[in-house]
Amino acid sequence: MLGSICVFCGSSEGASPLYGRIAADLGTLIARRGITLVYGGGNVGTMGILAEAAMKIGGKVIGIIPVRLYEMVEHMELSELLIVKDMHERKALMQEKADAFIALPGGIGTMEELFEVWAWRYIGYHSKPVGLLNAGGFYDDLLKLLSRMTSEGFLKASMLEDLCVADSANEMLDAMEKKAAEAAMPILKKPERRQNKA
Repeated sequence: MLGSICVFCGSSEGASPLYGRIAADLGTLIARRGITLVYGGGNVGTMGILAEAAMKIGGKVIGIIPVRLYEMVEHMELSELLIVKDMHERKALMQEKADAFIALPGGIGTMEELFEVWAWRYIGYHSKPVGLLNAGGFYDDLLKLLSRMTSEGFLKASMLEDLCVADSANEMLDAMEKKAAEAAMPILKKPERRQNKA
């Protein structure tokens, strides 16, 4: 079982109310499953909606925010708010405190965070699941680009297949927990054959 999940999302609510609803759904479901939510610490956009939904039903929420952003936005009462020096320290702490990562619809900051932790998994810095919550087909074009990268030889097919992609919060959490359980299973080695000496 996953103990904590880091969610990357936007400082804006986006053009469609769907993005706020999916953020609220995810925050609520994470809390209901007894999983700690780790996120960017802000009180704005889908970040704020996500955290508020989890806190509302008694979930544990850890916010991690750089000093500069902390001074720019309002804050809600969280289980824990960690104020760090800069974005590098923020992402390192997110990686340390989370057992998995999910990207909701968002902007360039969300993309940067997603691709960094996915690349870290690929090169072996961690083995934590990474997922893309494709609400309303938001990431359809990105998935087409990733498929093109694969066909052009810049991305291994196994790496693309490794990315958890789901349309709903419930499906995403199921996929994350399944992948985490698979990673925790011991690899059974085949017994070595003994060679008969003549």
